Amino acid sequence: QVQLVESGGGSVQAGGSLRLSCVASGGTFSRYAMGWFRQAPGKEHEFVAAITGSGGSAYYSDSVKGRLTISRDNAKSTVYLQMNSLKPEDTAVYYCAVRYSSYIFDYASGTAYDYWGQGTQVTVSS
Repeated sequence: QVQLVESGGGSVQAGGSLRLSCVASGGTFSRYAMGWFRQAPGKEHEFVAAITGSGGSAYYSDSVKGRLTISRDNAKSTVYLQMNSLKPEDTAVYYCAVRYSSYIFDYASGTAYDYWGQGTQVTVSS
């Protein structure tokens, strides 16, 4: 079973940037699609972005499109979430998740993923 460890969260002012990382151990990373989700206090789990195993296709929620970018380095078994132009409404715990398949069609659904990391807190102040 793949283990996932997120890092890179923190506190930043509105308009600032952060880069989240999620390192996977176990399995063949390039064979797995990866996703990022977030959960703000009192709100439901929300899809943020997903990427196929090769990195050839990426998907985003409308709320982050153009500001957040998902990427991966298969040699390092790491998926990234570059977060620019952050807003207070981006404040949440961010989770990475793995799908044991290179492709993922229902990428916005949390049930499509097989395993989750422990999460990293992102706080954006106005």
